[in-house]
Amino acid sequence: MIPTVRIAIDPALAAWRTEITYTWRTLLTGMGYSWYEEQWQAAPVTIAYTTDPAQAPPAQIVIHACAERWTNPALARLRGHTIQRGYTLPLLEGDYEHVQPVVVHGSLHIGHDPIFAAFWLLSGYEEEQYPTLKHGYRDLTGSPMLTQGLLRRGMASAIGCWLAEILQQCGLPPGIPRWPNGAVLAATCGHDVDYPEVVRWLEPLRIVRRQGMRGLRAARDVITGRRHHWHFHSWIALEEQIGARSAFYFVARKGSLLEYATGCPDPFYDVQAPHFCALFRELSAAGWEIGLHASYLAYTDRRIFAAERERLAVASDQPIEGNRHHYWHLHPQQPEQTLLIHEQVGFHYDASLTHNRYLGWRRSSTWPFFPWHRRLRRAIRTLQLPTGWMDDHLFGQKQFNPGERDTLLGDLRETVSRQGGLLLVDVHDYVYDDTLFPGWAATYRSLWEDLAARGRVWFATPAAIARYWSARASHIAETSHGLGEDEQM
Repeated sequence: MIPTVRIAIDPALAAWRTEITYTWRTLLTGMGYSWYEEQWQAAPVTIAYTTDPAQAPPAQIVIHACAERWTNPALARLRGHTIQRGYTLPLLEGDYEHVQPVVVHGSLHIGHDPIFAAFWLLSGYEEEQYPTLKHGYRDLTGSPMLTQGLLRRGMASAIGCWLAEILQQCGLPPGIPRWPNGAVLAATCGHDVDYPEVVRWLEPLRIVRRQGMRGLRAARDVITGRRHHWHFHSWIALEEQIGARSAFYFVARKGSLLEYATGCPDPFYDVQAPHFCALFRELSAAGWEIGLHASYLAYTDRRIFAAERERLAVASDQPIEGNRHHYWHLHPQQPEQTLLIHEQVGFHYDASLTHNRYLGWRRSSTWPFFPWHRRLRRAIRTLQLPTGWMDDHLFGQKQFNPGERDTLLGDLRETVSRQGGLLLVDVHDYVYDDTLFPGWAATYRSLWEDLAARGRVWFATPAAIARYWSARASHIAETSHGLGEDEQM
């Protein structure tokens, strides 16, 4: 049975009701609670969310809402963080650093409006204040997200964990488990398939650029065919030893060197070639997922996107449930427009919201969630699986992620473990060979072996995780009442 939180929302917040109810549904779903929304002042409730605490109905918990912030979320700024109950929570400008929940007349009062903070992080307002670079990447230089390591703390899902502990302190039982079979976290990998076939005259130049003169022998081995990038079976063997299953994301649009040189860097292979069709059959038979790696410009046209998905579905002879964008290339100014296309095309999930330069969670959640669309003012129906680590963060982008690899990945592991979240990583298909890419595959192996040794980890494909989370969310919603679901969907 799912425990229920009875909640009342101040009518004074009606102008932002859709945003507020979306945030509550997202948090409560992650927490594992159903909800029952009461009319304001109609009955005693578990939580009252109000602009005027003195006028709140009888409630175990009174959360102080900040109407000024809801009026214009774009004006909010991240000041830093505070630690409460062991969770890293955001501090926005205007918040006091050491404010703790206090009991007033038998109700526990929470200030600083954590509901707005969660919405602000999940919906992308935090990142909009930073400059946009090539490929739509954000430059977070000097931000608290970097200087205080907050990208690795999952502050939006931390708010949910913190609230869940407060609810239990007030006498509610724990929410239903986030993951099956007693697992305390989920873990999976999506291998982006960029360069499965070596271009023998081009790849040696890339090796020497990465390794300098030390890479001359490896470059020669590539020229002679002794070394290659076709390592699908190597990844399968590695993951089978751990008991894991992953996904391979293939680009369905064949690019060219000319396009690459002129700013459209799509890979050069053809998913409809016979050897790729044979590979798809092998991967599927072994239990690995095949997903789409949307081309560099797929976000510009829904028809292009749909055609790519269909082309891969035909080549692989199976439905394509998930996607990750090549170069993480979403709409640079309005990423939610790209996320909406995922819904329109029919993807079950997407895994593209991360920072190319920076390790951690771009929207500050270790939990899967349905993204918010600002113009439509509703949740997008394609689930977002948040990616926490890309292999290149600790190698090619190491200058933006200073520190020891094991320590940085340990931060991610501990955050996910503490929050009962999802650790989704991106390790490219071509980095298996330790001579060509020293330490890349070994770092992944070490992380996965460490998780397996700790136990109570659900290793599954991204599609299996998305199906489970969506079914769990639907079950919670079906046993709930109110919070605007019918108003928005």
